[in-house]
This record gives sequence, structure tokens and C-alpha cells, in this order.
Amino acid sequence: MPIEFVATSRLPTAFGDFNISVFQDPATGEEHVALSKGLETAPNQPVLVRIHSECLTGDAFASLKCDCGPQLQATQRLINEAGQGVILYLRQEGRGIGLTNKIRAYALQDQGHDTVDANLLLNLPADARRYDMCSIMLDHLQVKEVKLITNNPLKLKALTDLGINVVERVPLTVGRNPFNEHYLKTKRERMDHLYKKDDF
Repeated sequence: MPIEFVATSRLPTAFGDFNISVFQDPATGEEHVALSKGLETAPNQPVLVRIHSECLTGDAFASLKCDCGPQLQATQRLINEAGQGVILYLRQEGRGIGLTNKIRAYALQDQGHDTVDANLLLNLPADARRYDMCSIMLDHLQVKEVKLITNNPLKLKALTDLGINVVERVPLTVGRNPFNEHYLKTKRERMDHLYKKDDF
């Protein structure tokens, strides 16, 4: 069964006022979130959209091992300044391998393995995420065309394959620090993320 809309409410945040909508997957019980702003102000216009997979360590604990927390906050600021946009917050911790396996992968990274090899050493995919729920969430919000905030070509392809019209890619390069430079380099060199060489 596809995911279903459950509830919505206003959500004031440190980065502006948003609406928060919850969608649930009846098969797994997973709850995905759409954080949106200003969709009623310009219907049928391309909308800023970010697909953000859950990262407890980065989003909640301000981990410096990744750039997830800064990406989420920068996107909230960007959407608030633009007056319109959507963040699809997907419950896919650790690129879809779950929190426990993510921490196991962290331990392997502490031994010198990059994020791709750490997952593979655990007999897990480098990236196990899926994006089929995005079409249902965007359809509920009546978003037809998106300006996708991403550096990840897999997200561009996933939305296009779902029949969503991606009219523009908006790069997002934030959160670089001495602890995540190897992580960012791995995303560029082994996962084909669309960074420029002078980004880091």
C-alpha cells in the first residue's frame, strides 16, 4: 500500500514559519514529513524542493562527520527567504541502512574506511534509499514542477523517473569542516555528487 497523508499543522521554527504534514506508510509504520511554506501563494509555479533523508547524528546532535544538519538548516533559511518551498524529510537513516548499521559503519570509518566501503563491509548497499513516496507527498501538496535543491544525481533521476518535472537543480554546498572533508570527497568521487573541485 502507498503512503497516506495523516495530519498537518503550523510549525514556527528558528528559520521561519512552516506547515508540517505527516505521511505514514501503512506497511512499515514509517512516518515521513513534508515541511512546506507558501505553496498557496503561487500555484502552478516551480517550487523549491529538498529531499532530506533523516540523519539523527547530524540533524539533532550537530555531528561534524557529515553535512546533513547544515544542509537542512540552510534549506530552511533558503525556503523562508524565497517565501515558498518544501522539504521532504524521509525516515531513511544512514542512507537507508538504519541507525544501528549506520553506527557500525561509523566504527569502520574510524578505522579508515570511507562511507561506501564501510557499508559494503557490512554487506549492505552503499545507498539503500528509495524515493517513490515523494510523488505521493508532492501530489498531495499540489506541487507539479520542482527546483530541486541537491548535489545528488540519483535524486534528480529518481524524481524524473517518477514523472515529476524537475526544471532546475539548485546546488547546496554548506557544512564543510575538518572532520568531514573525506566524507565529502567520497560523495564527489565515488557517488558522483555534483560538487565542483573548488567546493572543497
